[in-house]
Amino acid sequence: QVQPGESGGGSVQAGGSLTVSCSTFGYTGSRNYWGWFRQAAGKQREWVSSMNTDGATTYADSVKGRFTFTSDTAKNTLYLQMNSLKPEDTGLYYCAAQGISGRWTYWPRGTEVTVSS
Repeated sequence: QVQPGESGGGSVQAGGSLTVSCSTFGYTGSRNYWGWFRQAAGKQREWVSSMNTDGATTYADSVKGRFTFTSDTAKNTLYLQMNSLKPEDTGLYYCAAQGISGRWTYWPRGTEVTVSS
């Protein structure tokens, strides 16, 4: 069971900004990538962004240019800065780690982001 957690979610109007964070403290598994995922009500979980061990990031087309994934290794914290938010960005945001097996381990709680039009 992964114990670290996400925080920073909230409600914002379309066009606004929000930053969610994720503590990785206590995660001891293998890791090739950190990742952010989201899940809207009634929909499948979808990949948002990944960061490899060199710090290089990739983004889903739907968030490219609006979201920025960063990390602070000294604080064991990941951040997802979200700008120009749209109602379709609404959902539960999770962080995750992809180990050498290629399987993602998701943090169990998530943080809710609601964007109103």
